[in-house]
Formats: sequence, structure tokens, C-alpha cells
Amino acid sequence: MTARTTPTTPQPPVTVRVFSQRFSATPRGARLARRLAAHQLDGWGIPHGTDASETVVLIVAELAANAVTHGRVPGRDFELRLGLVTGGVRIEVSDACAGSCPPGPREVRPPGPLDEHGRGLLLVDALADRWEVLRREPGKTVRAEVELPGAP
Repeated sequence: MTARTTPTTPQPPVTVRVFSQRFSATPRGARLARRLAAHQLDGWGIPHGTDASETVVLIVAELAANAVTHGRVPGRDFELRLGLVTGGVRIEVSDACAGSCPPGPREVRPPGPLDEHGRGLLLVDALADRWEVLRREPGKTVRAEVELPGAP
């Protein structure tokens, strides 16, 4: 009797590498998150100054600034999580604010010409290949993905 085997299709790995760090919900914490993100990307082979690195770092800067400005809860940190995934980089910034969530990808509206805030998520919307807002307890996570040209 011969055993019949079904050929399996290999599944590509979802996450190759992960960087996760909590930061104080202050402008200094947001600045440190941006700098460490650039350093981590360089360590993963995405050099400083490249389009891919600059795009990811700008998204990190905007999301971290939002977490500090709009998602700050006294005594609570925000978290940055970077993942080098198949074909790109995933960025997640989580805060502990249980208040209202920011608008999602198809809900972002341009601010008025004299408004002092409201441009950060427009930048994320323009730069990220995909992004979303996720509720969690407590708070929320904004997740964005940037595809890397030539990545497997």
C-alpha cells in the first residue's frame, strides 16, 4: 500500500524581526522613538537617508507626536512596535487614552488653512501603503505598513 501525500505550499514567514519599546508620553519620548526607529531600521539593513527609512521614520514621528499630544494619560507611556515583515515594515504606536479614536484611513479630512493641528494623519495617509486605527484596552493602536521595493 502506498501512502498518498498532499503537496504543501510553503507559507512565507509573517514577521521576520520585531522591535518594541515603551517611551514616556512627552516630546522627549517622541523624539527618542523617532531616533531609535531610524537606528533599528539601519540595523535591519534599511540605511539612514534612504527613501524607505525616511518614510518609516516620518510615520513614526507623526504617530508618536499624536500619542504624546492627543493620547497622553499622565503616568502612562506609549509604545512603539516595528516589525520587519515579508515585503515591508509595520509600524504600531499604542497609547493608553481611552477617549475618542482618531479618524481612520478614509475619514481623514484636511484641516483649515489656519488650523494649527490636523496634518499628521494626512501625512500618514499619503506615505503608508496601508494603515488603520485599532481600539484596545486601554487605549488605541495606530498601525501603518510601508512596502519596501525589492523586498521578498
